[in-house]
Amino acid sequence: MGEKDFTSPFSFLLLLFLFLSLFLHAKAFDEDVSGVGAGPLVKKEERRSLVATEYGEISATEIIDGMGALYHLQFLTLEPNSLFLPVLLHADMVFFVNTGSGRLSWVVDQDEMRRVNVRRGDIYRLQAGSIFYIQSSLAPERQKLRIYAIFANTEESPYEQSIGAYSSINNLVRGFDKKVLQAAFKVPEDLIEAITEGTKAPAIVHAGPTKEKTLWELEARFLKVFLSDTGGMVLSKKTRTFNILEADPDIENCYGRSTTVTRKNFDLLKDSNIGLFLVNLTKGSMMGPHWNPMATEMAIVLQGQGMVRAVCSSSANESECKNMRFMVMEGDVFTVPRFHPMAQMSFNNDSFVFMGFSTTRRRNHPQFLAGKRSVLQTLDKEVLAVSFNVTNTTIDQLLASQADSILLECDRKYVRKHTSFFYSTTLVYLVLVLIEL
Repeated sequence: MGEKDFTSPFSFLLLLFLFLSLFLHAKAFDEDVSGVGAGPLVKKEERRSLVATEYGEISATEIIDGMGALYHLQFLTLEPNSLFLPVLLHADMVFFVNTGSGRLSWVVDQDEMRRVNVRRGDIYRLQAGSIFYIQSSLAPERQKLRIYAIFANTEESPYEQSIGAYSSINNLVRGFDKKVLQAAFKVPEDLIEAITEGTKAPAIVHAGPTKEKTLWELEARFLKVFLSDTGGMVLSKKTRTFNILEADPDIENCYGRSTTVTRKNFDLLKDSNIGLFLVNLTKGSMMGPHWNPMATEMAIVLQGQGMVRAVCSSSANESECKNMRFMVMEGDVFTVPRFHPMAQMSFNNDSFVFMGFSTTRRRNHPQFLAGKRSVLQTLDKEVLAVSFNVTNTTIDQLLASQADSILLECDRKYVRKHTSFFYSTTLVYLVLVLIEL
């Protein structure tokens, strides 16, 4: 093939128009992502890859909550009938199942093994010190098991970046020399050599036939005996999970639905500082402007795309705290610290679904600026008028027209403007791909 000719007037003008359009839209984002902790937005492609095999992958990112605490998020994907090998947890882990199904197995109190089936929408928590592994189902639809997990950072269970979220039992067992292991387990030397000299398995493997004895099963048994007084394996009754998709929403109307899960409605979260939420916005809708007085929100986009608007809560240090506005897509992570007013908006062409984790040790009551539950409704209107330097009549008109609450219809001009930005960005990308072809 000959070289491509990019010198034609039409090609040049087309590219110039597209890039100018993109530039002008980008200029509208002057109050863009900046200066809050490690950044309010982590794009899907910016996650750090931890594991990548033909049977699954794990990626991760760190989030600073605006109060100086570091939180570690991991994204685990297992192909059907795959196995995430046993690890020892270094910090409390709370997770959400986005797609697929499987079985979680873990050691409790050194001498009891528990198992629970997990499926889409399930929430669960494992405490620091637990040893666990996960096997994905070989379901007829062959859907991947996708789990999103946060590792809590508290005084009782701190997350230490230097040692990571967990250790594989492979490393724990093989860290000792053969003589120590043989004396501890009281087994023949050749069995110890099978453990210590075998090829190290990756973190995610094919599950294989259930009757087949594999190296990781031997390692798990060794570690079980090492940690337990009896070496017994007791199976408890099925442990209860909490399914957020089946829970009654806190608010639901034609603009979407919002559901929160806290220690109040899920016992396993009682002594945890982590809560969860799930928001589904229909096309052209908005989660009304609000802020959290006690919690930082770390959200993951599950479906569609949308706009997030966050307002700096203080002008004390404008170089470090700025108003933010950014577009998010499926797989992106965005964070809004406590006391930062925010609003999430869907585009006209798609719904916007996101779930997330909130961090608080006390009950958090979101404060809304607009709608029937607006905090402004409870304040003295004359004081409000003075605060905004407007007349009392203006304040009366502002608050009297609020019919909906929390989930609202977006301003169509605003949504149309940012939907066009999304299309412009996509168009430029497609043109560049076509040129490469």
